[in-house]
Amino acid sequence: MSTAAAAPRPGAVLADLLPATRTRDIALVVGGAVLTGVAAQIAVPVPGSPVPVTGQTFAALLVGTALGARRGFLSLALYAVVGMAGMPWFAEGRSGLSFASFGYVLGMLLAATVVGALARRGGDRSVARTAGTMVLGSAIIYAVGVPYLALYTGMSLSAAISAGLVPFLLGDALKAALAMGALPAAWKLIGSRG
Repeated sequence: MSTAAAAPRPGAVLADLLPATRTRDIALVVGGAVLTGVAAQIAVPVPGSPVPVTGQTFAALLVGTALGARRGFLSLALYAVVGMAGMPWFAEGRSGLSFASFGYVLGMLLAATVVGALARRGGDRSVARTAGTMVLGSAIIYAVGVPYLALYTGMSLSAAISAGLVPFLLGDALKAALAMGALPAAWKLIGSRG
């Protein structure tokens, strides 16, 4: 009896290495939403900004990359819908859609989909590719989140960039470095077992 994981095939994401069932897909989608909700509770206020530093963005990008575009989208859509319906699992225990950082939640939905598609094309198999995937995913989150922040708060775009982008760049670099080590290492480990 062998317990080795299936050898990775081209176009696979990490989640595809588990036996394919509808139950697996449902569990992965729900698990990704819960992971994102839990990571959002790791929140540190940023002086002068209505947006905290959270683990939420890292979780969303990790969910998209590990699950692929379709399941990543469904997972972040579930996270967003349940949070809008009242589950207090957005950053700092928020729910609903009336708060300054809600645009980042919408950006995470799009980013998880894009990084999932890139992962299917090998965007998580090497350090350099993972770095590019994470940078693009973060850029998508900011491309939606910062303008939403400006509109919601009445800030100018430059003020929203100062409050909703600049303070987070170092943290995002650290999150990308973590992903750059973890994801290619997971593929290497799987490849050595296959």
